[in-house]
Amino acid sequence: MSSTAPIAEPGGGVGLSPRIFVQRIFAGKTGPVLTVLAALVILWYAGAVYLNAPQQIDRDRRAEIERSVTDFMGATWAQERPVLPAPHQVAAEIWKTTFAMNPTSKRSLVYHGWVTLSSTLTGFGIGVLLGIVLAVGIVYSRTLDRSLMPWIITSQTIPILAIAPMIVVVLGSLDVAPIFAKGTVSAYLAFFPVAVGMVKGLRSPDPMLLDLMRTYSASNWQTLVKLRLPSAMPFLFASLKVAIAISLVGAIVGELPTGARAGLGARLLAGSYYGQTVQIWSALLVAAFMAAILVTIVGFADRLVLKRMGIAE
Repeated sequence: MSSTAPIAEPGGGVGLSPRIFVQRIFAGKTGPVLTVLAALVILWYAGAVYLNAPQQIDRDRRAEIERSVTDFMGATWAQERPVLPAPHQVAAEIWKTTFAMNPTSKRSLVYHGWVTLSSTLTGFGIGVLLGIVLAVGIVYSRTLDRSLMPWIITSQTIPILAIAPMIVVVLGSLDVAPIFAKGTVSAYLAFFPVAVGMVKGLRSPDPMLLDLMRTYSASNWQTLVKLRLPSAMPFLFASLKVAIAISLVGAIVGELPTGARAGLGARLLAGSYYGQTVQIWSALLVAAFMAAILVTIVGFADRLVLKRMGIAE
């Protein structure tokens, strides 16, 4: 019998041998992702030992404690305020501040995550709308194409850390709600990939199809709705994946330099003030998880819309 043959299970079913099961996992995306993740965790633990060792050696010398290598490694992974917290310390902090705490508590990452997410989605919506409007104007107006497009590109050369405090403080002085003030920073970052992607997408239809629309005496609006926009959908969703992730970055950056009391940026700021590195890393990982979830949602919408349009299978 071949080694790839199914193995009969006690209940009468047929299963795969462990070797074939592993081969199938690594044939897809799951195996490589798990391998990279395991390597990162191992490097993280090694880095925690290396960076926390001087502090632990000093403590043990003062307390006149002699440890074995394994005990010493365990001590570097259990410090209260480590230079680099171990993965299990960060995981425990995330669990405590996410699942084992009231979501409305000011110490809950759910509460802070929701504050940041609100600003992210607000800025994302504003940025997407602005980017699409600018792209349509650039495509249909040669004047805007020559005058506006260079400024759009130049706007992204300004460091966001330099203008974020000014935007938030100025809008705050005008009694603009914090969600819109921080959302403006997100919109500033989000509109650029959308505008550039949509310009590329709106110009992507075959010139012969554009000539055909002119032959049928189609108006600019009809050409936009029936030809240019459908052709731009793949470009739009590719841009949205970038925009939603960078909107989250903008919301966090908007919270950092202004002394915000709520949001993941405020959590990072408080952790840096009091030397709570575990708190800092837990907020960073939660932000990364949020970004991954948001990009996944946009990707799901991408597949759904393109499938309904008959562009993707």
